[in-house]
Amino acid sequence: MNILTEITQIYATLASVIIAGVLNMIFVKLPICEELKKPMDCGKCLRDGKRLFGDNKTWKGFLGMIFLGGASQVIWGAVCSAVPPLEAKNQLIAVHGNSFAPNLGAGLLFGLAYAVFELPNSFIKRRAGIMAGKTDKGLKGMIFYVIDQIDSLLGVVLCLSLLCPVSFGQYWLYILVGFFTHSAVNLILYALRIRRNI
Repeated sequence: MNILTEITQIYATLASVIIAGVLNMIFVKLPICEELKKPMDCGKCLRDGKRLFGDNKTWKGFLGMIFLGGASQVIWGAVCSAVPPLEAKNQLIAVHGNSFAPNLGAGLLFGLAYAVFELPNSFIKRRAGIMAGKTDKGLKGMIFYVIDQIDSLLGVVLCLSLLCPVSFGQYWLYILVGFFTHSAVNLILYALRIRRNI
């Protein structure tokens, strides 16, 4: 299998996660379900005087990612069904078929993994003195930039590897492609003023 075929397979398999991430960012900004727009850490600080996660990690974003992950996977399954060559490239569909229940289950799992795997990064950034939604300069800034792009992907691809065969090399190719895709999507969202920073 050549690299172009593998990259096509990656997008065919996890495009729903990209869609869910974008939709969730829009959802968080919409004036709906505002009762959920509360920090997951309830504003509490640890002994170091720093927040656990910060204001940007809200229940609205966390729960939104889970449910939009499920919805996006169901919709993406329908798209794949309408485009047989795309369906043939989808690793998840190849193992579990293309029907509502497995698509919904996988999507909810991906959304949960995406949301949960962002939390350790937020925790570490607060300890490093980086404010929520902000970036840093120098080597520390570069390291956290990379982590920001791949933290959620590490969880999503881990879940994918539990649902269907993913080799060690494929796992890291998913992460590499995801890094560049996430960076590109963030630039587009920043240009559209949906994101406040890159």
